[in-house]
Amino acid sequence: MAELQKSDNSWLKVLFIGDVVGLPGTSYTAGVLKDLLPKLQPDLVVANGENAVHGRGLNRPAAEALYDAGVEIITLGNHSWDQRDLLSFIDEDERIVRPANYPPGTPGRGFTVCRVKNMEVLIINLMGRTFLPALDCPFRAVDDILHEHSGIRHVIVDMHAEATSEKLAMGWYLDGKVSAVIGTHTHVQTADERILPDGTALLTDVGMTGPRDGILGMDRTLVTHRMITQMPVRFEVAGGARQFSAVLVKLDHESGRALHIERIYISED
Repeated sequence: MAELQKSDNSWLKVLFIGDVVGLPGTSYTAGVLKDLLPKLQPDLVVANGENAVHGRGLNRPAAEALYDAGVEIITLGNHSWDQRDLLSFIDEDERIVRPANYPPGTPGRGFTVCRVKNMEVLIINLMGRTFLPALDCPFRAVDDILHEHSGIRHVIVDMHAEATSEKLAMGWYLDGKVSAVIGTHTHVQTADERILPDGTALLTDVGMTGPRDGILGMDRTLVTHRMITQMPVRFEVAGGARQFSAVLVKLDHESGRALHIERIYISED
């Protein structure tokens, strides 16, 4: 269990950063957090890092760059295994969480528990199955994890999925069972943040941190060329102005219910 001890208060604030894309995303995360962390004073910082290396996967240097920037937990997704370097350390690093509904025997872990402000916080990573590789059922996977950790009240779920319907379904399914369901993967921040009736914060997609004027962070000329010609193209991370997409969720100290959810979007210009 990772120790992330902070000063005590009547609530717990979690900052969740959207898919970090390439070196532009990791470097901009560091720059933004340098100013943002003292202002927001979050108790826990989570980031989806499955695109941190050239837009595909995570390796040790990228993970260390995110840790140095202030990120404490890194979640993944469908690009989890695009960088083979990850296999050399994912089992030992409790701060990295890959989708829990990968089959049994897959390297790494689908959840992690850390201690923040004298209480346990459970972070779960799930991956959807619509328009993505077929994995085990994410609903049953999360049920098993919650049953195993029934005493933990503060639970954050990264629902990495393509379809908004699947992410919304997970949010409603877990309403009252977890503190927040934050959607990732589509790289476009949605404007549907809310707290569901039984106290679960929900955002369909937190968005992307990286090149603003690419297409999902990748060079737009290469993406449009592929769409027009239908020929194979090797995508590259875009340059230019960068954006930072995140969400801040405030949770009740005792119950773990969400009290407030707020989207954050920062652009270089």
